[in-house]
Amino acid sequence: MIKSAARPLVIVAAFGASLLVGLIVMLSVFGGVRSVATPAAIGGPFQLTDQSGQTVTEKALEGRPTLIFFGFTHCPDVCPTSLFEMSEVLHAMGSDADRVNAYFISVDPERDTEAAMKDYLSSFDPHLKGLTGDPEAVAKVLSEYRVYAKKVPLKDGDYTMDHTALVYLMDRDGKFVAPFNLKRTPDEAAADLKKYL
Repeated sequence: MIKSAARPLVIVAAFGASLLVGLIVMLSVFGGVRSVATPAAIGGPFQLTDQSGQTVTEKALEGRPTLIFFGFTHCPDVCPTSLFEMSEVLHAMGSDADRVNAYFISVDPERDTEAAMKDYLSSFDPHLKGLTGDPEAVAKVLSEYRVYAKKVPLKDGDYTMDHTALVYLMDRDGKFVAPFNLKRTPDEAAADLKKYL
């Protein structure tokens, strides 16, 4: 009785799996897999200000590989953890860290002033630059990098930010390569990043 009831489920599962494999093969053959997310779809012109008051545009990405993380200074866990991990990778790079850009771009321009960014980043590797700007400038860069960011009200009247938590790897031409994996040893991540120097 149990065997006969399970047989249709096995047939349906096998059929579904074969459909999925067929779809993947068709997308590969006709180029659909590559066109789903092309590197050109991420990134673009921007004008923001770093924690020292210097203007930074997309031109700063040219000539060096770049790591970009979007977050905010009031973030309780994900942001400080990611920035710590980025700092560890930069430290593991030794003198080669001078040949890499590392940016922390705010998704919370309302609170993340230049002074707030400067104070916050003092706890991390000095190669890390914090970028912020007016709400329109920040909204533009979030759109260009396909970053999700939304203000979430808290019970006490304050708010937090829900946001994309990827580290973006850009090549020496300022083009998106892939999300950069920080969940490995700093030496492994540093060796990977050095390939783009």
